[in-house]
Amino acid sequence: MKKWLGLGVALVLVLILGAAWLLYDQRNSPPPNTEPAARALSEGVEPQPSAAQEEAPPMQNIAEFRMLDLDAGWFRYADGSVMLTEDGGVHWQQAGSDWVEPVDEEGTGEKKAEGAADQPADQLEQSIRAIEAAYIAFSPGEAVDYKGQRIAVKQAQPVSGQVGWALAAEGSGLVMSLLVTVDGGRTWHDEVTADVRAAMEEEKAQRERRAEEAALYGSPQLALQAMKPGWTLLPDRTYPGDAVLVRSSEPGELEWQEQTYKLQPHKADYFTYLPIPRALEPGTYEIGDRQLIVEEKEFKTQYLKVSEQMESMRRNTERIQADQEKVKAARENSASTFLFDSEFVAPLKGRLSTPFGYTRYVNGKLSNSHMAIDLAVPEGTPIKATNDGVVALADELYLSGNTIYLDHGLGLFSQYAHLSKLQVADGDTVKKGDIIGLVGSTGFSTGPHLHFTFWAHDVPVNPDVFFETTPFQWLKAPQ
Repeated sequence: MKKWLGLGVALVLVLILGAAWLLYDQRNSPPPNTEPAARALSEGVEPQPSAAQEEAPPMQNIAEFRMLDLDAGWFRYADGSVMLTEDGGVHWQQAGSDWVEPVDEEGTGEKKAEGAADQPADQLEQSIRAIEAAYIAFSPGEAVDYKGQRIAVKQAQPVSGQVGWALAAEGSGLVMSLLVTVDGGRTWHDEVTADVRAAMEEEKAQRERRAEEAALYGSPQLALQAMKPGWTLLPDRTYPGDAVLVRSSEPGELEWQEQTYKLQPHKADYFTYLPIPRALEPGTYEIGDRQLIVEEKEFKTQYLKVSEQMESMRRNTERIQADQEKVKAARENSASTFLFDSEFVAPLKGRLSTPFGYTRYVNGKLSNSHMAIDLAVPEGTPIKATNDGVVALADELYLSGNTIYLDHGLGLFSQYAHLSKLQVADGDTVKKGDIIGLVGSTGFSTGPHLHFTFWAHDVPVNPDVFFETTPFQWLKAPQ
């Protein structure tokens, strides 16, 4: 027993002496050698990290860049390595060893990859490029404002509309020196966020709409002439009784003859019809930032003799007023876009018995101006829809007899009167050339004929300016 007790005491003494020695050794060890780091700082030399410290990757400088369109582009680092994007800068990946820098297409300012189809652009494509160039809203400068700082620019490139890119000069301190704007340079971004990419996608959609609209004008030259920023009058010279199509690159309203017309969106731009009243004085009128010239036109006179019974019809003002209210209500609801995409056609072929705009006397008394054309043909002759549209009204009216109004959109209606039979009903959708009724002599009529006209915003306008064309093709080439 005494033997085991002695061994335990000896073991405790050994442990106490070992702990004391370790504590003494730590307190008397020399401090770490910091002389090299201190000396390096005093001499202005950056101290080198120890092997145990993590080494940060060096920041590379971008030497140049090029965006080929709103999606594709590349940039080159100073060491020659190249990064590519196919999604407008959302992602970048290193180019392969076989990558070749795209080359400029002659005269376009755009680039194509080597080996791409080398087909010359047709005139329409060239006009579209010129139209797009007119809508560039980003002007590169020597510096840009980025997050409250004025950053010097080494290289800048407008791409489309308000989208552009800029490369900050060396020494900017930016981790990513390639910047992008989608608002014409007012704000800049060092990454393509979801909002930035959405703005690019909208610009791509707008370019597609411009291309679709350019095809409406009849020729590439006229498309380029019509689609400049600002206002366009189609045509800019007209006559009393005619109509003008107004185009604007921006939304808004138009004041004309004490009426307000809203510009409605279609394709890339905004449109409305401008009716030119028959009684409008010739002269020059300001429309937006353009001038409309209304030239003088002489209208002939027509004399009619009718029976006393027919003459008495015109004195039933109560019945006439009721019909006018019905027609007005039908014409108040017009589609907010064009319902047709091709040329208008004459509703039938027949003898022109009364041209548009004639001053008419009935039984020797001044009646009114005949704001339509009368086409004399046998009763029962089929009548075609002049273009695509929706039936706004198909009804028997007091003076005009069986009558049809077709809505063609944006406040434009075609009218067919004195029919013997109606073959459509309110709300029907019709296509150009569909048979909608038969010629007759109902209402205030002296014989079988078709009374036909157009109405633009409740003003009758000359049908002759519509036949075999569309309002988009009313623009005339400069002389």
